[in-house]
Amino acid sequence: MPEQSRNKQEVLIVTGMSGAGRSTVGNALEDLDWYVVDNLPPQMLRPLVELADKAGANLPKIAAVVDVRGRDFFENLQEIIQSMPTETVVRVLFLDATDASLVRRFESVRRPHPLQGDGTILDGIIAERSRMTALRESSDIVVDTSDLNIHQLSTLITEQFAQEDTAGVRLNLMSFGFKYGTPTDVDLIADGRFLPNPFWIPELRGSTGMDKEVSDYVLGQPGAMEFVENYAKALEPVLAGYQRENKRHATIAIGCTGGKHRSVALTEELAKRLADLPGVVVRVKHRDFGRE
Repeated sequence: MPEQSRNKQEVLIVTGMSGAGRSTVGNALEDLDWYVVDNLPPQMLRPLVELADKAGANLPKIAAVVDVRGRDFFENLQEIIQSMPTETVVRVLFLDATDASLVRRFESVRRPHPLQGDGTILDGIIAERSRMTALRESSDIVVDTSDLNIHQLSTLITEQFAQEDTAGVRLNLMSFGFKYGTPTDVDLIADGRFLPNPFWIPELRGSTGMDKEVSDYVLGQPGAMEFVENYAKALEPVLAGYQRENKRHATIAIGCTGGKHRSVALTEELAKRLADLPGVVVRVKHRDFGRE
């Protein structure tokens, strides 16, 4: 990370859909020695930053949980973020989940959605999602918690933030299968289905892109290594730009049909190419392993 941003006051705004895990994230950040303020009215962000500046090293990192519980105060959040002092690094972490996942979570705790009024839980979710669309699109980090329990979400946050000062960008490379749905919490998606599918070769069907025989087959196909090399080269200025803009987290996904062969082999090979870039720490995740 550039030395200049190390000396700036850091503020992480944790927001997103009700029921998507804001409390869990807040607890995980507290365990990492962040100063966490829950249900903060957006208008109090600037006074909080000014207080932190006076405290100096005693409050180096602040996380503010801001959401629709703030009612009318919440509407001005984006304007307030844009008006923050230039010497303050402000990032937004947006937590999302599918409607079905959110309904199940509200039903399990037997609590109403804060916006449902006289309607159903789903009515409240739809109203909240409509209000959140622009904020989600402008967020620095988007995490889909649909398939995560509280322990998995805590681990993910710890991995994302525990040692982020050691790198300009913590890059998550993810393989996935299109037939299981396109991931929503990614910055870039590439399609590996232009290559022949090892699934149709009986001796390769039961293996994965982590196995040498499958990897050799996939990467030996015409265009495979050309794709990896050119994609890695295209990503170099993107990742350098992320560092200049203080975007510390990025997720790049590569998909194939089932997320088991082609996307896995391509993701592993791409990780090797990007791991040597200055200021970049690469983490690999194969989302759909074990589904077949």
